[in-house]
Amino acid sequence: MDSALHEVWVAASTSPFVPTIGKDSHFLVGFSLLLLGIALSGGFVITRSLASLPVLGLPASLALAFGVIYMFCAAPPRPIFRAVASSTRPLYQILKSIGFTNKIHVEIAERGLRFAADHARVMQGVAHWGKDLFTSYVTDVPEPANANEETPPSFQISLPALLETLQIFGATDAAARQSKADVDPYRSNLRNYRPDVFSHQVLGISGTCSLSYAQEGEPFSIVLEESGVKTTCNLTTYVAEAPEDIPFDVEDLSFKIITPARVLLDVLGEIAPAQPEKLTITTSRREPYLQFSTGGALGSSSVDFAKGRDLLETFTVSGTWRQTFKFDIIKSATEAMRIASKVSLRGDQQGVLNMQFMVEVEGAGPSFLDFRFVPYAEHEDDEDGDEGAEEGSGSEEL
Repeated sequence: MDSALHEVWVAASTSPFVPTIGKDSHFLVGFSLLLLGIALSGGFVITRSLASLPVLGLPASLALAFGVIYMFCAAPPRPIFRAVASSTRPLYQILKSIGFTNKIHVEIAERGLRFAADHARVMQGVAHWGKDLFTSYVTDVPEPANANEETPPSFQISLPALLETLQIFGATDAAARQSKADVDPYRSNLRNYRPDVFSHQVLGISGTCSLSYAQEGEPFSIVLEESGVKTTCNLTTYVAEAPEDIPFDVEDLSFKIITPARVLLDVLGEIAPAQPEKLTITTSRREPYLQFSTGGALGSSSVDFAKGRDLLETFTVSGTWRQTFKFDIIKSATEAMRIASKVSLRGDQQGVLNMQFMVEVEGAGPSFLDFRFVPYAEHEDDEDGDEGAEEGSGSEEL
């Protein structure tokens, strides 16, 4: 770049252009010009002379023309995204399943909203709000600059703030459910969300939730209305920083197992009292076909699965697969296990574990939650000299 041009560019950054008539004044200026144009047009119609043409006719035309332009400029732009939901409960439950981080990456698409969360590059979770969850869903995605690369509108947002907003009117019910979950965090999904006789769901209190995102850089707006009470929340959005996906090779799978999600929740409930640090998952063609084993300061435990239709609906294993994961990151998916009906467990040759949960929402199609977990790195020569170490365990994480 030419040095003179670069100096002009730097100098311009210190003195930004400020229009004479700001955006906030466009409506007032446009309306005033329209009134002036109408008044001058009326005077020109009354006189009807060539002498009044330059005095009344031309100014009237200019005033009307510029008035219309300013009125168009004053109109707010069409929002990129607008949606209305009859209940925030399914939105809250789905989003809470990836509540292991402070900020999430949001993408707006024609099929719905995609939320991605990342934890120290060892765990990733993706949740979806499909169009079926809303009674109205409209998007106006701008055309991409490059026709070959479609870039959906995206931004980052505070996950705790979004969750708190969604449960404003259901805070009492949410607090009651949370107190039950704190007592026994591994309760089955069949009972944990069952409402009592005084819950909002049973009492039939109706409400709506309106979501909108005007344009890039604008806040994410949520309007909640219930029993005549209306609350508007504008959540700050941040520059999108999409985390890189943990690589998972779907073309080179070592195993695929589909089982009821509550079974996996019960397994963690059996293992958790030992306060383990690591969880080893083993799949094999022979017994035990699927095994979860741990070892900690309070002892070791293992849970073996028989190859039964009731426990393992789908069982496809190419060979023995054994990897060790940090127990806390696997435990982060318990909220998804609690609300989901089924889970698909998959592992590739790299050792990455993938969990896909299917959440059935009444009155809408199924929603899916996707988790990926990175195992401990493998070491041929363990520095600790532990001869009983499981294959795939180590002292460092990828």
